[in-house]
Amino acid sequence: MSVLQKLLDIRDKKGAGFLLLIDPDENRMEQLSEFIKGAANDGVDAFLVGASLLLSDKFEQTVRLIKSETDKPVIIFPGSSQQVSSEADAILFLTLISSRNPEYLIGEQVKGAPLVKQAGIEPIPTGYALIESGRTTSVQYVSNSMPIPSDKPELVKAHALAAEYMGMKLLYLEAGSGALYSVPEEIITKVAEYADIPIIAGGGITAPEDARGKVLAGASFVVVGNFFEKDGSYKRLAEFSEAIHTNIKSEIEVE
Repeated sequence: MSVLQKLLDIRDKKGAGFLLLIDPDENRMEQLSEFIKGAANDGVDAFLVGASLLLSDKFEQTVRLIKSETDKPVIIFPGSSQQVSSEADAILFLTLISSRNPEYLIGEQVKGAPLVKQAGIEPIPTGYALIESGRTTSVQYVSNSMPIPSDKPELVKAHALAAEYMGMKLLYLEAGSGALYSVPEEIITKVAEYADIPIIAGGGITAPEDARGKVLAGASFVVVGNFFEKDGSYKRLAEFSEAIHTNIKSEIEVE
């Protein structure tokens, strides 16, 4: 079974999937092993690995360590064409659809495609859209692209539909690392109603109720990363898992 199908099965079974983003630069390797095992036990469905800009050489080591500690899918969330590893199960093959910078629409993809093929990992075509979040984020700066205004849901809808028509399998709505505000639920709902493509929501999610709100709005997957880099925050993994794994259909029927 493909990694994409595993993710969709998780979505269908649990209501939504909980994806934990690991930044190789921000995690101490000596503590990462226990963290990964704990996260898997607490309900994380898959691990994303990557960063907008890597400042260390720990990328390959991080992917390998995560794979050694869990049977959950390990998926690369690349900040550049160089973030590819044969140790991973799959890679989100991203197109920054909110950008008008050709390097992130086709340039990096052309550089990365042969590396993905050589690595023998599953590419998951993913439309990646930056949503304005109250501050300039790392991905916005590095990609030299402008996010879609958070009060313009019609623009997000049009980008989502274009991603669907171009054959992309997932749509990642991203507020960005360190965002002041997460992607508004209104945008998620309107996109979910307009385009038939599973939505990943990430960036700026710092509370279980915020994560749950994304699912109730229509997100199929929720990504949390920075929040769990703080000391002691790992204790709340189970709270996020419970919030995200809500059976939306049964809730609607009860209401």
